[in-house]
Amino acid sequence: MKFNIHLGSIFLICMTTVACHTNATKQIPLAELDTTSNKNEKLSIVQVFREQDQLPMRERIELFYKLKKDSPAAYDFENEEALNFYAYQLLWNNQEQEAFLIFKLIVTEFPNSSNAHDSFGEINLAIGDKDQALIHYKKSLELNPDNFNAEDQIAMLLDPNLKPENPRDKFSKVYQQADYRADLDEMGKRITATHPNIFKFITEKDFWNLIEAKKKLITPSTTFAEFIWHCDEIIASVNCSHTSVSGFYQELDMLPVGLSFPLQTRWINEKLFVIDPLNNANKVKVKAEITSINGVPTKELIQEIYQHLPSQGYIETTKRHLFNVWSTCLIPYAMDFPDSYVITLKGSSNPITLNKAEEKRILSEDPSIHHCEKSLCLEFLQNNQTAVLTISSFNYYKVRNSYAYFKDFIDSSFVEINSKKSKNLIIDVRNNGGGSQSASIHLLRYLVEKPFTYYSNADFEGKKEKIEGEESVNPYENRFDGNLYFLIDGVGNSTTGHFMSIVKVLKLGTIIGEELGSNQFCSAGGKIFRLPHTKLVYTVADNTHESMATDLPDEIGILPDIYVTQTVDEYLNRIDAVKARALMLIEEK
Repeated sequence: MKFNIHLGSIFLICMTTVACHTNATKQIPLAELDTTSNKNEKLSIVQVFREQDQLPMRERIELFYKLKKDSPAAYDFENEEALNFYAYQLLWNNQEQEAFLIFKLIVTEFPNSSNAHDSFGEINLAIGDKDQALIHYKKSLELNPDNFNAEDQIAMLLDPNLKPENPRDKFSKVYQQADYRADLDEMGKRITATHPNIFKFITEKDFWNLIEAKKKLITPSTTFAEFIWHCDEIIASVNCSHTSVSGFYQELDMLPVGLSFPLQTRWINEKLFVIDPLNNANKVKVKAEITSINGVPTKELIQEIYQHLPSQGYIETTKRHLFNVWSTCLIPYAMDFPDSYVITLKGSSNPITLNKAEEKRILSEDPSIHHCEKSLCLEFLQNNQTAVLTISSFNYYKVRNSYAYFKDFIDSSFVEINSKKSKNLIIDVRNNGGGSQSASIHLLRYLVEKPFTYYSNADFEGKKEKIEGEESVNPYENRFDGNLYFLIDGVGNSTTGHFMSIVKVLKLGTIIGEELGSNQFCSAGGKIFRLPHTKLVYTVADNTHESMATDLPDEIGILPDIYVTQTVDEYLNRIDAVKARALMLIEEK
């Protein structure tokens, strides 16, 4: 079990799921999607703990057992994930003794849970009881042999002199050929055994042929950096945004500064432009178009890189955004880490040898998109005639008690929008990496005219009953009935695809931007694995969630009604071309 948190701000992402960490590898469980039911939803036992925080923790735990005895069906006593997250919040707030009691409660209530014993091992380690920590880490590993965090903690408890391996030391490390090949086979077996839709976008034959081809490329001098690039391509071939290696953070962290590509570039309309020359300002100007790097045409280089970038289906807008974030890191990996870079520019036949990079930099945000400082915000334009609702994340889960914040924001926003009698509403879901269906459904209920069912299919391990979204939900009485506009981009992932697919099929408004990075079909969640020899960590989707918009194609993202392609001048001048087009449409009306 893992707490998978979708982050839109850095495009992640690689659209990988990102876990909360309390140490190097420990991960806290959270379902990819809320699994609470619309009907007969149980009360939150964690909320009882929060509301009784004036009581000592032991008395609150006594209340837990009293309620469990008197009202066993009223509260979600079986919600290990919510209790676990609550315990970690106490730990993060330096309330170690209170956290210890909750973790002890969890391991008592869920004695066969590997994660419960892992967490109890961690809290025992935090309070200095190494003997108990070792006992529970061993129990966790016994229950789940794939729990590499427990494996590492046991090793360090048995050998205090053992130090975790520094990722930067692994860049040039060479493993045995047999170990590399065994790890590639292991990755293939894990992916095919775990991913519920593994051969939806690639045939079984092509998948295993790719692994065999990568095994043949292994030589006695293959470094870990070269190996991880091979793994990136295998992962990308699955065409699943929830299946990834590291979001390129590990690749970036390992990469020596001097090997980083020494220009910040951006791929716009099939051309590679310099947007920041970094320490090469004396040689290259902003807006210069690069036509080749070390003799390789840029179009060929980009296509090579795209083969290593994960996306949902065959969506290339996602890959373009990923390249624009990680270009200084991706170019070295794709070119086998050259010692120097020579570029040619459009309109010039003279090659330019670049200075070596003096820093590693990624471009995590698009400065031409003027989002508010928070992931949720509301603004009014044109004398309140137009409201702009920015939803940069649906990452608000009931299990983590964050959904209440989202609900309150949306509720108050529509009260204000309706009170000001705004005729137009722009909903901006660009850069939204997804999150909880609860948040998506809540927003949709302010936009739809008739009852709708959110999911056509929701399938995951351990499912026992219908989850929220599988039964019909009704519109709110104070729904918005003006003109709707939706802004989308290739970063929009996971739940954002579900949201926009319903917008599309119900024709709720005008969609503006580029192809969305996701659609109605999603292989979601994610089990985290580690290869036995190289210790490479990767995530594999392990469930399926499909919205009601089943008539839309699975291979491509949600398409806009009005395509808007940003020019390099608009980017450099910080002009939000997509939002400007929406406002222009409103003005024309």
